[in-house]
Amino acid sequence: MDGARMWHVFAGGNDFQWCFSQVKGAIDEDVAEADIISTVEFNYSGELLATGDKGGRVVIFQHEQESKNRPHLRGEYNVYSTFQSHEPEFDYLKSLEIEEKINKIRWLPQQNAAHFLLSTNDKTIKLWKISERDKRAEGYNLKDEDGRLRDPFRITSLRVPVLMPMDLMVEASPRRIFANAHTYHINSISVNSDHETYLSADDLRINLWHLEITDRSFNIVDIKPANMEELTEVITAAECHPHQCNVFVYSSSKGTIRLCDMRAAALCDRHSKFFEEPEDPSSRSFFSEIISSISDVKFSHSGRYMMTRDYLSVKVWDLNMENRPVETYQVHEYLRSKLCSLYENDCIFDKFECCWNGSDSAIMTGSYNNFFRMFDRNTRRDITLEASRESSKPRATLKPRKVSTGGKRKKDEISVDSLDFNKKILHTAWHPKDNVIAVAATNNLYIFQDKIN
Repeated sequence: MDGARMWHVFAGGNDFQWCFSQVKGAIDEDVAEADIISTVEFNYSGELLATGDKGGRVVIFQHEQESKNRPHLRGEYNVYSTFQSHEPEFDYLKSLEIEEKINKIRWLPQQNAAHFLLSTNDKTIKLWKISERDKRAEGYNLKDEDGRLRDPFRITSLRVPVLMPMDLMVEASPRRIFANAHTYHINSISVNSDHETYLSADDLRINLWHLEITDRSFNIVDIKPANMEELTEVITAAECHPHQCNVFVYSSSKGTIRLCDMRAAALCDRHSKFFEEPEDPSSRSFFSEIISSISDVKFSHSGRYMMTRDYLSVKVWDLNMENRPVETYQVHEYLRSKLCSLYENDCIFDKFECCWNGSDSAIMTGSYNNFFRMFDRNTRRDITLEASRESSKPRATLKPRKVSTGGKRKKDEISVDSLDFNKKILHTAWHPKDNVIAVAATNNLYIFQDKIN
């Protein structure tokens, strides 16, 4: 099936294809470690897009309005604000360096003119306020226009300061710092549907915070055994339910997902639901446990389903059915025969994320060689696309990619042996309302959009 017809299914009836919109970031071959993107997140309206990197910086892009001269072109995302969210630190008690790398960014729903987001590194979560200033006060009594203090004896009359227009300034200021609550590395933060609380998860514990209170949090899950030698699994991801503020899920390195209800008990060590797919004994191997570890869990916008990503597949679970997923999509099954070499080069431990489109009808996740995959839930069709500068001409249509697993390779196919495992798409985001996607490829952020025919 050709690309145009294949993409008919991802558009709810309109024929469209994905096309290149923008790419952000330097083209250099030598990529600085600090510039590697570590998280991507649209805000609730899709107007803002935030990225965090290994250097502790947050860059926010704003969607510009469509120009009247070129109505067929959607507005682009341009840099709105850049700020240093986290700095490298050193824990002197444990003699440990704490990286500045941003692990996760989560937006809060907008309540007023300002925007708020949470960003976290391994240990500390910060609440940032992003606000605009386009006026300044002039005509002070006690200081001159250049800021110098005036001699009080020379002031003979009182002036009323007036607000004067100035160039637009976007300020990012830290409003809250939530620290000292995690012994292990934070892997997830998730804002609750009550918009007052959020949870943060590390390898062994999950804490519940109030956005206004920084000096204490409630420990709601603790799987740390009394004897650490008895440790068999760790928490890999956690998320709050999009509509029920008492419900959350967390996934484990054993491929299981636990759904907890905070109404049942203050400490949710006893789960309400336990989601696990029985293992096929015939396919068991040395790598089975490693590749079954869940790297990401996401509720659908409707709250009816959740999606989990393990090393080779994406699974969709109905919250009412615990014994097996309702849908399973193979992301890169051709790598099953390569697990030995992927174990040796540590790629088998890569943590791929996944995301839903705005209507929950399609899902997206990343792969190697700068490939990313999309699956249509209604037709069960799938496609592989590539984020590369070769196809980065404005409005250039993305051609579907195919990987050959052996035998005779067709003209447009790429051999599984020539895939570049250093180029990996770990972080992707889908606009909450439109067919616009953001794909992080090392230090570059690609933005693709639909091309209505």
